[in-house]
Amino acid sequence: MSDLLPLLLEGTAITIRITALAALLAVALALFAALAKMSPWRGLRWLANIYIEVFRGTSLLVQLFWLFFVLPLPPFNLTLTPFAVAVLGLGLNIGAYGAEVMRGALASVPRGQIEAAIALNIPPLHRFLGIVLPQALAKAIPPATNLLIELLKGTSLVSLITLADLTFRANQLVQATFRTGEIFTLTLVIYFVLAQIINLVMRVLERRLNRGLRRGSM
Repeated sequence: MSDLLPLLLEGTAITIRITALAALLAVALALFAALAKMSPWRGLRWLANIYIEVFRGTSLLVQLFWLFFVLPLPPFNLTLTPFAVAVLGLGLNIGAYGAEVMRGALASVPRGQIEAAIALNIPPLHRFLGIVLPQALAKAIPPATNLLIELLKGTSLVSLITLADLTFRANQLVQATFRTGEIFTLTLVIYFVLAQIINLVMRVLERRLNRGLRRGSM
């Protein structure tokens, strides 16, 4: 089995990079889309709804194929690397799901706290960053953990756009050695370990956020 690990770990490194970068993009998109959907401006709400419904209502695989095969064609004429397509496609897809999670988390912040901050004449940006966002993030972490694990699992699709991720390397090894059971079992274990690492990191983050909120309320 030791002869299989170097190539699988090489693919794992690509999978981790895609997951991390797509997660950052998804978090940013989820926050912006959630705020846009709660905006008093109708145009912003309309755009946010289109983004969310399009990416939640279509297949992730087709989205990746569209970015990879359609964007280079007229009238777009935009060619992206397989890695860029993977990060962009996964980020857009998971961000659309995360937008609803963030919207619910933002809406759950007690209105009384916001009104008290307004009464104390706290500027809107400080009010949002110091009072609303920390509480919303703490409430969003449990469902966001599930979305990040879905993102990790979704990276297996990028092998279909020629990116040498973990699944791609596993298929390469199977074709070269025919040790199907051994290779795919090891691949499953690697995905499982990565998912547990995400779980652990998010739990630590949740505890720290909640601890900070408790200190702030003292």
